Amino acid sequence: MADQIIPRREMQFQLYEVLDTEALCSKARFEEHNVETFNAVVDMAEKMAEELFLPHNAIADKNEPTFDGKKVTMIDDVKVAFDTYRESGFIAGHFDYEDGGMQLPVTVMNACAGYFLAANPSTTSYPFLTAAAANVIKHFASDDIKNAFLPKMLTGDFTGTMALTEPHAGSALADIRTTAKRQEDGSYRVKGSKIYISGGEHELSDNIVHLVLAKIPGGPAGVKGISLIAVPKFRLDAEGNPSERNDVSLAGLIHKMGYRGTTSTALTFGDNDDCHGYLIGEPHQGLRYMFMMMNEARIGVGYGAAMIGYRGYRYSLDYAKDRTQGRAAPNLAPEDDPTPIINHGDVRRMLLAQKSYCEGGMSLCLYGSMLIDELETEQDEAKRTELSQLLDLLTPVFKAWPSEFGPKANDLAIQVLGGAGYTREYPVEQCWRDNRLNPIHEGTNGIQALDLLGRKLWQHEGKGLQVLLARVTADMKRAETPRAQAIAKKLKPYLDKLGELIQQAAGDLRSDKQSVLLTNASCFLNVFSSCVVSWIWLRQANVAEQALTQGAKGQDVDFYEGKLAAAEYFLSWELPLVQRDIEVLSSKDTTCDSVKAANF
Repeated sequence: MADQIIPRREMQFQLYEVLDTEALCSKARFEEHNVETFNAVVDMAEKMAEELFLPHNAIADKNEPTFDGKKVTMIDDVKVAFDTYRESGFIAGHFDYEDGGMQLPVTVMNACAGYFLAANPSTTSYPFLTAAAANVIKHFASDDIKNAFLPKMLTGDFTGTMALTEPHAGSALADIRTTAKRQEDGSYRVKGSKIYISGGEHELSDNIVHLVLAKIPGGPAGVKGISLIAVPKFRLDAEGNPSERNDVSLAGLIHKMGYRGTTSTALTFGDNDDCHGYLIGEPHQGLRYMFMMMNEARIGVGYGAAMIGYRGYRYSLDYAKDRTQGRAAPNLAPEDDPTPIINHGDVRRMLLAQKSYCEGGMSLCLYGSMLIDELETEQDEAKRTELSQLLDLLTPVFKAWPSEFGPKANDLAIQVLGGAGYTREYPVEQCWRDNRLNPIHEGTNGIQALDLLGRKLWQHEGKGLQVLLARVTADMKRAETPRAQAIAKKLKPYLDKLGELIQQAAGDLRSDKQSVLLTNASCFLNVFSSCVVSWIWLRQANVAEQALTQGAKGQDVDFYEGKLAAAEYFLSWELPLVQRDIEVLSSKDTTCDSVKAANF
């Protein structure tokens, strides 16, 4: 049975037909690139993912990293894959030429990332976290800190983490207790504990640079007093090489249901009061700096969820075409040959649902990647402002929607395989276990809902929402072919209702109904996200039906018909399910707000 990760036709469709990534080559930043260089990088990613990442995905799941009190040990395959990845330049792929990068668009690099995330999300996490940490250092650190850490992080000689969560605080970052005390030489001494730090200890690199949220004594209370400190595993000598072990220790490994190949760590800083750290940027601005890394990671989490879902979908699709069971009308006689299960209507339903979730999530997050590229290359300040506001508004959706529906796709993949689906002899159960972490990664989906409804909608007097609605309206007007027009027509009443809910929410946030509204924030996120993903599917349907109208031939006909079928499924089967959420919000339902702890 074929074990495709992402069909290349799908990636070409998203990059060049839906997004027109080739147009980025007209921008000064990417003028040395063309479609050939973009495809060459994607080719390399696909090959490496299939040959070095995919084969040990299940092996790493069964043989988790271990800690003997002194050293973390993991299977050799992880380092082989990691070394090949870093030596190929992928960590620095988007970074400037002057930094040693390939200066490629984020959209292209995330296309590449899709192959690694689908093949082996746990091994992929090490270089991904490193690239994100390096980006924070590049943008906000002093030249001394950049010179010390950035070059070796971009080559993968050093890796990076983000150390936010503390055992007592969870997502409540205002309550962190880790401290950083300034020394006469300008460095800091860090003391505290962090938990659930992915990649926090391993032997893959010569050093690990932790980006640690901490409070400098005397600073403001709450989140306004949080600073960002770079804390290396090893201090550097005069030549910039790792030397003495810093006062950072591994308290233990945490054993998760998925992503088992990634070390999840509990770290202690300053047990011996000698943990050296270096302030990034200005004091008390750490959360703002870290949000750059977190927002990148949020798109990455959503995209990764879609890609893990996609791998399960592709496997269950191949299984359904190959597995024979039962008979399909009109050939129902006992002497008739059994039929592949894809010929059963309910199996096709489950496959179509998976396709709509995963290709919808993939297209959504690549759209977000394109916004980053457009923002980075746009010269007009007014357009830059619009792009920034739209990106900010949609970030909760990029993270939450795919991480909600990617695991649902994996759940359906298990169902398609039947009894084989929940056995470890088949890969789809691991896909589900890996993917189930993503609704929690980088801010739970409940936090994303509060962020959207309580903050993002209203920023800059709602300009981000205005930009979004203008783009949605423009794509609805472009729906000039019959099936795309029908899809746009189905979306319209839900957009109208969303507008009414937003107006209602504006009043409720300033009234005694605020608590009820925020309690029901997940309902709003669901309505908003479903409308956004419906728009994303309309964009794909517009391209597909235009191609068919213009005379697509051969396998492209089936490909485009599949796109239209998935779009029609999503608008007919999935979007109407938000009616419950609309009713909860419209009626200002108090059920979840009024129930007391003692009632449970």
